[in-house]
This record gives sequence, structure tokens and C-alpha cells, in this order.
Amino acid sequence: MRISTREKRQPVRAALLVAALLPLAGCAAGSSGATSTGTVPSASPTHAPYSVASLLHPDRWMLGVSSDGEPGQLAPVTSFTASAGRAPDLREYYTNWGEDFDPDGNAALWANGQLPLLTWTPNGTTPARIAAGADDAYLTRFAGQVRSYDGPVAISFAPEMNGDWNAWGPGHATAADYVRAWRHIHDLFAARQATNVIWVWTPHATDSGTPAAIAPYFPGADYIDWVGLIGYYGPGEGSDYRSLFAPTEKVLRGLTGKPLLIAETGVAEGPRKPAQIRDLFQGVAGSKGVIGLVWFDSRKQWPGSSTPTDWRVASSAGAAEAFRKAVADHAGG
Repeated sequence: MRISTREKRQPVRAALLVAALLPLAGCAAGSSGATSTGTVPSASPTHAPYSVASLLHPDRWMLGVSSDGEPGQLAPVTSFTASAGRAPDLREYYTNWGEDFDPDGNAALWANGQLPLLTWTPNGTTPARIAAGADDAYLTRFAGQVRSYDGPVAISFAPEMNGDWNAWGPGHATAADYVRAWRHIHDLFAARQATNVIWVWTPHATDSGTPAAIAPYFPGADYIDWVGLIGYYGPGEGSDYRSLFAPTEKVLRGLTGKPLLIAETGVAEGPRKPAQIRDLFQGVAGSKGVIGLVWFDSRKQWPGSSTPTDWRVASSAGAAEAFRKAVADHAGG
């Protein structure tokens, strides 16, 4: 999407579980572990890390929502549920580099039935710096905070790395440094026993704005759990699933067979929105190994545009009706 991860957010402190696993959310708990959100966690938590093993290969189609706000703020989930006709299984939120992980907020989200998807944006640093260990004090603290949280969290570090609109993309950082940074973070988390993470590697769908090859950015199958993929039906991007997602899916399948999540998507308001919503859901359902989609339920300014683009489910009565029907049709898929 031609909106940088920074631009998607509101202020700096500013979406999937299988239905059978949702009752487990009630066991989520955690003590806060940040300089700004609570006390520093102990070096040796008394509980074992939450096991994400049962979540890695969901056997049913999943629905998520991406929205502004802190993880523990449930109003976006409530609003999306009213629009979509069912509660989301996952909620994406954004965290900038240097900010703390919020165990209590993530625990509240997990207890509400949503797997947290943390999109972690390394603004203010570089992949080379991370890979060299220059930010290890922050990373060690953050991993400890994640470890102190008695629940699962999916982390998408530095997404859309093949797009030059992000500071870690082409022209700003090398693919080799990106890979080294990803592996360094993953290994540091493992050393801290912060194994309650589902690692989501998330490129943008290849189009005229993302000419960089994806393969050089792949950190390796041992370092990821899910493949994410971002793409939008809207200004400057795709108009149907076949052209927007299918070519990139083919490339990704040449790299790994890990589950694939459409990690952020939406349809711009316009006369074709109901039909494009149907096309999106049909495309996800018809693509082998795609485990679901996360809807960007916001109204945002498109760079170069004089008016905001409305990606929300409820941008019109026709869009909301098409979305609710598509969700109902695919609820058991």
C-alpha cells in the first residue's frame, strides 16, 4: 500500500484463531513489563512460555481487523464486529521501534477472543544497526516483556520491506541487512525464551511500485511461521485477486509452503466495492494454503490525493451488505 506504516497510524502509541480454539483465550493473562506500561519483568518468569504450537496450522478460514489504537482498546473490535456480522479472530495493531510491549493490553485482547498481531516498525533505526546488536538493550527488554505475557502474539517485523516507501525498503537498506536483522531478533527472542511468538514475514504484493525481488528478503523457513502478504483494491493498486495477489503468491510458494495470511487488505469506496469484496473473499477461499485475511478498517489519506480513502467495511450500505454476506458464506471455510 502506498501509505507507509508510520502514516497508517495515529499518534506513535497507537487482524485469527480457529473457532475451536477461541475458548482458550480466557486463559490469557500477564503482568506488565515495560518502563512506561508497568514493572520490568523478572529474569525468570515462574510460568512456562505459552505454546503457540496449536495455532501454527489453523484448519479453518480466519478473519482479522487492522485498526488504530492500543491492543487493550477493544472499541475497534466491537465496531468491526457490528459491521462484519461476526467477531474477528485476530486484531492487528502497530508498535514503533523503541516502544514497549504491553502484556496487559495483549492479554485483554486475547481474553476477548482475538490473537494479537503486532506490526513492529523499525522507525528511527536501521536493519544494519539491529543486525550489529546496537539495539540489543531495547530488544532484550522487549523480548522479556513478551515472555512475561501468558498468551500468544503474532509479530510482523518491518513489513512491506520490498517497497521503497518504508525506511527499511529498497534504496534505504539492503536485503542482506534486513535478513540479518530478522534473524538476530528471532535468535535473541529464542535466547530469552520468548517462544510465545508466531513470526509473520510480510512483503507487499508485487506491482509497479514494488519492483524489488522478494526472494532476497526471505529470512529462511526456520525463521518464520506464517507468510503475510499486503495488497489493496484501490488507487494505484489492484482491481481483482488474480492480478493483485496471485502472481506474488506464486513467488512466495517457491520460497516456502508455510501458511499464508493476507495480512492487510481493503477495498476503496466506490461503485465496484461490493463486487471487489466478493472477489477478495472468493480469491482467499480458492487459494491453497491461504488461512485468511486481515481487513484494514480505516479511512486514511492517500498520498497525493486531496481526499481520504475510505477502506472501512461500513463505508456504504452496499459494501457492508456484501462484506457480511461474504463473511457468512466463508465462516466455515
